[in-house]
This record gives sequence, structure tokens and C-alpha cells, in this order.
Amino acid sequence: MKEKVLPFSAWSYDLLDLLKEVDVLKLTRGTGLIVSIQGTSLLKIALGLMLFLVTVFSLSGLLTSIRPEYRPASVSVNHAANQINGKWLYRLIGMENHSFLAALPEKEDSLKLTNLVFRLSTNISLDDPRSLLGRELPGFSLFDGKILVAGEGTNYTNMPMESAPPIEVLKAEREAALQNTENIPDGEKGTDTPAPPTTTGDRKVVYLYFTHNRESYLPYLKGVTDPDKAYHTQVNVTKIGDRLKSTLESKGIGTTVDKTDITNKLNEKNLGFGRSYQESRSVVAAAMNQDKNLTYFIDIHRDGYRKDKTTISLNGQPYAKLAFVIGGEHANYEKNLRLATELHKRLEEKYKGLSRGVIEKRGVDTNGKFNQDLSQNALLIEFGGVDNTFEELYRSADALSDVFSEMYWQVEKVNGQVSD
Repeated sequence: MKEKVLPFSAWSYDLLDLLKEVDVLKLTRGTGLIVSIQGTSLLKIALGLMLFLVTVFSLSGLLTSIRPEYRPASVSVNHAANQINGKWLYRLIGMENHSFLAALPEKEDSLKLTNLVFRLSTNISLDDPRSLLGRELPGFSLFDGKILVAGEGTNYTNMPMESAPPIEVLKAEREAALQNTENIPDGEKGTDTPAPPTTTGDRKVVYLYFTHNRESYLPYLKGVTDPDKAYHTQVNVTKIGDRLKSTLESKGIGTTVDKTDITNKLNEKNLGFGRSYQESRSVVAAAMNQDKNLTYFIDIHRDGYRKDKTTISLNGQPYAKLAFVIGGEHANYEKNLRLATELHKRLEEKYKGLSRGVIEKRGVDTNGKFNQDLSQNALLIEFGGVDNTFEELYRSADALSDVFSEMYWQVEKVNGQVSD
């Protein structure tokens, strides 16, 4: 009898290749198709399959029998799965079907299987030391964002950062006295501003709100030097909303400002600072239901960094830098990203260096959505840091209004809402 030894690599062959490796003896009506395969190859296959099944069931039993505190959390499994990007997936599938490799760029680096296995098994990336330090240093996970579009001077050491205020500040039990308030410029644009050539009429299309509505600035808080205590019920980021509304409407874009005191809602319900977005979400959702004309939703915040990282000089005048923060855990993620990226690019063209870039936030220690799943045109913008003044902040609000209005009217023209 003629026999042909099958190599062990036949495991990875498809059915057609397997049939080519066996010898067909005869085909009769009574006996059917008879093939001959060396018995040692079948034995190796059977033993390999048994070993695989034993390993899987052993690991499953081990994971379900150990104490709960030592079991891998579902969030860890989810984080590990997130490490497999589209390129890696195509590489893995392409090992079996080479047609998938054609979808990758010609100069795409080959898959490093050792790095992939190490990353999946440990959740540590050799290319990002934060993945290790974040597990060892308390609070370091605050830096687990991702720079999607880097602005001038932006890196992983100075990404937007917010921390919860002390409980006595959150509840306004010992609110700081105010100072320098007489130097705060008027948020309204002058009456001599010429009328815009085109307007939205009675329609309000931009909605401004403040999830952390009491975020304030140290120059106006007497005796306060701790950035974590830069909060106030009166002098805070809501003033930026007034300025932005005024400048947008001077360019014909109807805007509404919602100054709901989210912090007060938290105190009334005895909720922690981390539930702020839950409270502001209901406010935004109600506004969307009441006014279907609302199209753009901007949540205004203040960063926790000091002035050297949040200020830039343009044409001899200081401006408070802007940072766009995108939540990466929702379906509208890419659409929100496109909007933020477009505004960043326009700022770069007219106000070079004003934008710190576009930052993605996701994971267990952040909200991950920031209510941006409610609309494809939702943004969270950090205006300056704890040391900026309203003169600097208002200049930045005017700059944002400038590029936003240009973008808005171009989009409306394309959509046929504006005639020449």
C-alpha cells in the first residue's frame, strides 16, 4: 500500500490542501472513498487537541475557583481586548487568509506576536510607560488619556487635568472672599458692533452649559493658592459662557447659556463630584427635547494646570489656551472628534498655538462620554487654567467664536441653508 506522511503543519492547511496530501486508492459503489494517512500524524493531532481542551478547562476551573478578589475584573478583560486594534486583527486573520493582508498599507510593519501576547496578558504596553506606572502610583490613572491631535507644546505630561475639590469647597462651607473683581471686563460685546450679514433669526443653535459650573480662577479668590480650591459660586466659568454667547450672536449665531448650578444639585442629592455628568446630562437632554433647533452643545470647563502651561502670547497679548476633550466610549465618538479636529485646525491657522489639541478620555477613572453621546456635535472645552484672568479668557472666547462662526456658516452654505 502506498502511503504518504502528512507533515504536522497540515493543521494550518485548508481542506483543499489536505486532500492534496492524501492518496486516493479507489472509489467504488460499495466501499466509497478510501484514503490512507500515517497513524502517527493522527496521534499527534488527537494528543494536541486533548492537551488544548485540558488546558482550557483547567484555566476555566482555576479562574472560577479562586477567591473573588484575585479574579480578573471584567474591566481588565475589556481593557485587554481594546489593545487589539484593526491592524493587528487583520494580521491575525491574514495568517490564515492572506487576502486580508491586502487591506493593509504596503509599508505596514509586521505583527510582533511577542509584544501582542505580552500586552494582552499584562495590560502593559512597552511603548507607553503609563500603562505600568498607572497601576503603581495613586492618582496616576488621571493621565490615561490619549493625544489624538497634539497642539503646540502638548505632550503626555501636560494633558488636561481635573481633580475633585475638597468636600468643604464642594459644599461651599468656606467660600473664599473675592478680589480684583473690578478688573473683570464686561462680557458683553459693545453696542457699536455692526450687524451680521446673515443670522439664524429666532433660532438658538448653540447650547452652552457647565458641568463643573463653579470652577473658578485663583486671581479672583482672596487668600487661595491651592489649585484644588479654585471654586466659587459667583465668579467662575459661567462668565466665559456669557462672553461666548455675546460674540457668537454678534456673528449671527443664536446661542443660549444654561447656568444650572450642577454643584448645588449634587449637594441636594448628597452625591459626589464624580456624578456631575449624570446631573448635567438630564439638563442637556431636557434642553434638546424643548428646542429642536439646538445643534451644537459645548460644555465649558477650566483646567487644573498652572499659567505656564495654559497661557500663550499672540500679537503681544496673553490668551488662555484651549483644549478639546473627547469621550471615547460612545457611538458618536468619531463625529465629535471630527468637529473638535476641525476647530483645532482653524485655530492653528489663525491663532497659532492657542489650541492645546484634541485629547481622548476613556477608562475606569473617567466618565468616558461627557454627555457627548447625546449629539454628534458635542464638545467639552477647557478654557485656560487656574491662574488665567478673564481678560485672557475672553480673548480666547472671541478667537473660538471667530473660527466657529466661519465653520458654521460654511456648513450652512453647503447644506443650502444660506444663499449668496
